[in-house]
Amino acid sequence: MSALSELPIEEWDPKLRKLMEGQSNVSSMEKRSRSMTAHAPNMRLANNAFMEAAMNGRKISRRLLELVRLRVAFHNQCRTCMAIRFQSALDDGLTEDMVCSLEKPMDAPNLSDAEKAALEYADLFATNHFAITEANYAKLRKYFSEQEIVELGLFTGYFLGFGRFLATVNIVETLPESYQDKSRKVAPWESSETVVVDDTDPRNM
Repeated sequence: MSALSELPIEEWDPKLRKLMEGQSNVSSMEKRSRSMTAHAPNMRLANNAFMEAAMNGRKISRRLLELVRLRVAFHNQCRTCMAIRFQSALDDGLTEDMVCSLEKPMDAPNLSDAEKAALEYADLFATNHFAITEANYAKLRKYFSEQEIVELGLFTGYFLGFGRFLATVNIVETLPESYQDKSRKVAPWESSETVVVDDTDPRNM
């Protein structure tokens, strides 16, 4: 059972309701998540604006961001996060084979050295951020510009915080069945059951 109630759409803030009007093919999982975050329309609207600006101005690849997001989701055990695949990442070349490689990313032949360095950083960020040293940043500098490193850090922080919130809210009833069992640890590489979210529409960010 979810920790928060769903706000009926007729009670949503008019700005938020207008933002969501006219959308089709929205999954039941997305509807539930939106109806919960609608309790804080200022935060939901700000989040949409932030993500639109962050995504439009980024230099780091969308494929890499999705790999990082899913790896952090595993550490958070955010089942909602693990079940989602964003359309823009799929368009940028993300495959389920790459997601499966996240189980042991350092050994994966289909991940680049740059992606492995970013995932190593994300692992530490999510599990023991005090263990991140100058050596980790030196490794990142082999592959990424200063802007890209800052983007990686801030996006990872966003994924970590937002994912932990969603994990505590416990929206599992509308997830694919493989993600609903709360008695065990799950991983995004264990199941091909996914929900594709069209984040090419800024209303879905």
